[in-house]
Amino acid sequence: MSKVDLLVIGGGMAGMSAATWVAQHGGTAVVVEKGSAVGGSAAFAGYVWTAPTYTVLRAENPGGDPALARALVDDVQADVEWMESLGVACEAPIDMMRFGRGRHVDTTQYFGICSRLLRDAHGCEVLLDSTAERLLLDGPRVVGAEVHTPEGPRTIEAANTLLATGGYQGDDGLRAQHIHPEAPQMVLRSNPRSDGAGLRLGLEAGARFGKPNAGFYGHLIPLGIRYDEPTQFAMKSMYCSEHAVLVNTEGSRFADETLGDHLNTQAVLEQPGSRALMIADQRTYEQWYVTPFVVGAAPIDKFEIARASGGRIATAADLEEFEYLPPEWGYPGSKVRATIEAFNEACRNGGPEPTRRYDRAPLDQPPYYVVDVVPAITFTFGGLLIDDQARALDEAGHPIPGLLAAGADSGGVFVRAYAGGLANALVFGLRAARTACAAAA
Repeated sequence: MSKVDLLVIGGGMAGMSAATWVAQHGGTAVVVEKGSAVGGSAAFAGYVWTAPTYTVLRAENPGGDPALARALVDDVQADVEWMESLGVACEAPIDMMRFGRGRHVDTTQYFGICSRLLRDAHGCEVLLDSTAERLLLDGPRVVGAEVHTPEGPRTIEAANTLLATGGYQGDDGLRAQHIHPEAPQMVLRSNPRSDGAGLRLGLEAGARFGKPNAGFYGHLIPLGIRYDEPTQFAMKSMYCSEHAVLVNTEGSRFADETLGDHLNTQAVLEQPGSRALMIADQRTYEQWYVTPFVVGAAPIDKFEIARASGGRIATAADLEEFEYLPPEWGYPGSKVRATIEAFNEACRNGGPEPTRRYDRAPLDQPPYYVVDVVPAITFTFGGLLIDDQARALDEAGHPIPGLLAAGADSGGVFVRAYAGGLANALVFGLRAARTACAAAA
């Protein structure tokens, strides 16, 4: 039997940040991590970023909860400075994703520092290869969890319990239920252990799921490639889709591609067959396919990466060659050609439909570069609704005593939009930590 100020279920960005902050401020914490190492999907990422102001965030993410948006923008800079105070390498701020601002952070170093501080400096436990089987309830209050460890079962009592298991993208059933019937077919571009464990525990304790149809974060990747090596997740993602034209298997455009590849990914999932042709001309290729997605990153040729990875790709000397798209690809070549011709004409005469907010240049500089793309999922947006103190809410909107949620286990921050997953996890992980310390005090 153990009793602590904060029990953390999940050792990713939200969970490790919360536990470390509590321990630094005199509290006791235990982290329960399903994997053999901490870090989760955050170990594959490196930029803590979000919108620079509340106004910008609300414009980009109008469906998100306003109070959570305010917390995210208000806290992120100070929270990154707290990471830096631990000795973590944090680079100078740069522009991100057209509208954002953020810093590159050495996440590998961060999780190593957090682990050492918890275990060596503060005597807290980090239980690896362990799972929370159920939450302990005292009336409506969550008072800990039954945990399975390699040494056997344990009962851990806690004043507060934080659910931070990283979302439910690793579970096909939850994907189909909460995202789209075809969502189970998506390739996973994160660790597979985020399978909805936190969501299930929270729902069983009376927490409310939300928001419906919130979507997910991911990127388009070439159809048919191997995508099981985390170090290649970014390299093989087609961020450049926001400067190309996307055409579905009926030969039609279906979205404003310029709003972002992460939004294109959600739109492609909802198309027939959940795939699309990504088409660029020479101008687009030179300006965007071989240009780093993030300032300062090494340039790579996304089209050549797709080719070398075995993706379904092609080049066309002119628009007439679209008539000869291979039948087995499943796209009507004549209709695709007509769509691009109509798009080019509309760009010269007022704008295409669907509109293009940020890039209305026609694709009229051959040759053309074509990639058959499909969506890949990183993490989910719908989770347990929280307030701005990271307290999980019940069906009536009231905080459930003793239950916190952060990162992708929480819902309401992003709805069909995205503005920084690491920032979200860091900010609300630390808000959960402050809530736990205030309760202990």
